[in-house]
Amino acid sequence: MRHLWLAAALLLLAPAAPAQERVPFRVGDFATGLERPWGGAFLPDGRLLLTERPGRMRLIGRDGAVSAPLAGVPAVEQGGQGGLLDMALAPDFARTREIYLCHAALVQGGALTRLLRARLSADATALEAVTPLLDATPPQERGRNHFGCRIVFGAEGALFLGTGDRYVTKMRAQRLDDLAGKVLRLSRDGAALADNPFVGREGARPEILTYGHRHPQGLAFNPRTGSLWAAEFGARGGDEVNILRPGRNYGWPVVTHGVDYDGSRIGEGRSRPDMEDPIHVWVPSVSPSGMAFYTGDAFPAWRGSLFLAALAPPGLVRLTVEGDRVTGEERLLWNQTRLRQVIQGPEGHLYVLTDESRGRVLRLQPGE
Repeated sequence: MRHLWLAAALLLLAPAAPAQERVPFRVGDFATGLERPWGGAFLPDGRLLLTERPGRMRLIGRDGAVSAPLAGVPAVEQGGQGGLLDMALAPDFARTREIYLCHAALVQGGALTRLLRARLSADATALEAVTPLLDATPPQERGRNHFGCRIVFGAEGALFLGTGDRYVTKMRAQRLDDLAGKVLRLSRDGAALADNPFVGREGARPEILTYGHRHPQGLAFNPRTGSLWAAEFGARGGDEVNILRPGRNYGWPVVTHGVDYDGSRIGEGRSRPDMEDPIHVWVPSVSPSGMAFYTGDAFPAWRGSLFLAALAPPGLVRLTVEGDRVTGEERLLWNQTRLRQVIQGPEGHLYVLTDESRGRVLRLQPGE
């Protein structure tokens, strides 16, 4: 399956700057008046389409003007960490205007993570043809946390979706007949792809790519190597960055670098031979959410770095990367505002969504 992880055309990136090299930048509000913005993507015309966790979508103009809520957005299950979460444009959005959404949904038996597809209307004021594609079953009656919900498309058009373990029953992440605590690899119709690692295995869901995840909210392809990287929350300590390999077990909750919130031990220890070790760990936690590899021209010294939005303590993490190896770390905007997602803009600036009831989109530009 090596071809699945190699991009069709790998970007030629300048060597990553050392983490200690300080790059001058200025940061300011690009858009305001939002409520807990969660996911977003730039349209081909340069406008930013984003979600708000309470269940709204808005379009941000190139001047930062915020639209009225879009019509046609489906009802979502709010509460805890649930709501309208990530979104991604289809690879052929310019032709089809298709977008993919992930949200918490309430069904008989409880709440679950749901993937759906919709079409953005020609005037960009509404969603049309909203179609549910996949429910991360089974539903869970108790708890409204750990839905996961990050979406990313691969170079060959496959859709990857991270799902959380739903917090209450940790061992769901280890069950192959359960879609919680997994990264899924899907067609654009939400079906399992024929060459997924568990296709044809009795008692295993064919949609699963990897398992043993706690709460993955960062997914991004390394543009130099084509590998798929994931970031996920630990408990008290033990946040991880992993490189995802088909069929592998990433350990939660059997192995972890963290402890439970009451200080008690989780699982067997930090590592086990039959489980994948993370390539980067935070103890204590930084609570990493969305992430993006930087490939732009506005910050040449940052090219090739991985940026992660952090919630607690709040800030922006920059990891320097050589191939598939993390070589350093820098913390920006630290202890200021909870950050949910980081997005590279078409001009190479960085746009960061704040996790606030009076939410904003911050923009990082070159300068002092």
